[in-house]
Amino acid sequence: MSGFGGFVLRRAIGTVITLLAISVIIYVVFYATPGNVAQITCGPRCSPEQVHQVAQQLRLDDPLYLRYWHFLQGILLGTDYSTGTSVEHCAAPCLGQSYQGDQQVTKLILSKLPVSLSLVFGAMVLWLILGVGTGILSAWRRGRFTERLLTGITLAGVATPVFVIGLVLMIVVCGQLELLPFPQYVSLTDDPEQWAWNLLLPWLSLALIEAATFARLTRASMLETLAEDHIRTFRAYGVGERSIIGRHALRGALAPVIALNANNVGSAVGGAVLTETLFGLPGIGQELVHAVNVVDLPVVVGMVLVIGFFVVIANAVADVLYAVADRRVVLA
Repeated sequence: MSGFGGFVLRRAIGTVITLLAISVIIYVVFYATPGNVAQITCGPRCSPEQVHQVAQQLRLDDPLYLRYWHFLQGILLGTDYSTGTSVEHCAAPCLGQSYQGDQQVTKLILSKLPVSLSLVFGAMVLWLILGVGTGILSAWRRGRFTERLLTGITLAGVATPVFVIGLVLMIVVCGQLELLPFPQYVSLTDDPEQWAWNLLLPWLSLALIEAATFARLTRASMLETLAEDHIRTFRAYGVGERSIIGRHALRGALAPVIALNANNVGSAVGGAVLTETLFGLPGIGQELVHAVNVVDLPVVVGMVLVIGFFVVIANAVADVLYAVADRRVVLA
């Protein structure tokens, strides 16, 4: 296949291969390390009987490649787990069984995923509005006080850690000014207004960091586009500056912004650990920290796989969106 369809097919095949490679690396890193894998997987509080049961479930007597194959089969087709008195089926995609909470890892992740997605996608809307808008304004007012002020603010935003911004916002907005309540997650389906109201502060904390990066990238892309020959031609014909920026320069400048945004959405799912922990949001990040603390290895592996999945898929989407914005990419 050639053209855009062939480009998408190549990216899809590459994405599948990358996901398989990530699953192999993660499995080897966590399940082929020296030591008692069954004890590590089960956790420090497991009895010898439980450790023996875990060793049987993980098929530790089998070769490593065969154990990985059973692990992959569980993800693709599902598998059965012995609970000691009965057999429980884990439907695909099965990421294992938590031995601390006696719960399937997939169900645990699905219960936490809406919180993380609510945080990331809400913050994404804010960082696009703030970042792209600031970048366009900075490029438009190049050489003036407005540009210098905005450049200084974005540099400060890039250099400030997310937990510092979050703490300052909580102290000032929630504590001193009492403009917002301390965040407490409310489901979107239960109360949309309270859902947004309680997530506004976490959204701002995560968005301000990302908005600074988007502002710098948008400004650089806009300045590069505004210096091209066809823009000078428009100016020579008397086309207004606002029309040039809004109708002609913006589309070319947004191609790298689209790619960066898709990448950031994927990485932000994993990078929201600090934000969720700081604001006490029961998402994937907070659950991952808890799983590490109690050495719940199946949960850790499942969380890392899901985060890796989002990063890879986001990169694939970024490639496709970049090709839509700039068809020259299809020929590369």
